[in-house]
Amino acid sequence: MRSPQKEPTQFSSQDLQIVKKETLFDGFFKMVKYYFKYRKFEGGWSRVVEREMFVRGRAAAVLPYDPVHDQVILIEQIRVGALEHPHPWQFEIVAGILEENESSEELIRREAVEEAGLTIGRTVPVTSYYPSSGGCNEMIDIYVGEVDASKAQGVHGLDGEDEDIRVHVVSREDAYHWVKTGRIENGASIIALQWLELNREELKVQWLK
Repeated sequence: MRSPQKEPTQFSSQDLQIVKKETLFDGFFKMVKYYFKYRKFEGGWSRVVEREMFVRGRAAAVLPYDPVHDQVILIEQIRVGALEHPHPWQFEIVAGILEENESSEELIRREAVEEAGLTIGRTVPVTSYYPSSGGCNEMIDIYVGEVDASKAQGVHGLDGEDEDIRVHVVSREDAYHWVKTGRIENGASIIALQWLELNREELKVQWLK
């Protein structure tokens, strides 16, 4: 007989002490260094820990989905994080970083126009998550957004940000196959496509009624 599981430890921000914070670099991106102590699971406090952190803040991403034709819109662009990997051009969903006083939904609608030339209709929130909380404070809000896939085409992006973004109209089945075979390597895109695979029938009923 299995012993009953204990409740998860409910530590919070009250169970740590930030001793000092330094800015190491402040350019296109920002890097800070924290000195902190935290309460340990078996009691007592840790020593002062030093960690560098990449500052990114809040971001949002949207998977454009056409429920009528059962198609999704993916974008393709070169990514600096993958420059020395086999696939520097990555297949992704639309995404961006929030500007001051901008909501996540306002961001995804703006980015859909800039990156894919698309107008988003209804949206469904999927989840929010830290893609790499071991060294970065970025949190990403993910949505699925209603679009007309017949209007998706061409190359987009902002010249001032050196963007060169190609639009792909892909069947939902093919896109999910790309997830399973590893062709899609971007975390937000994988999460959104997996969510759509699990919830597509309910979503189509909701959007097509």
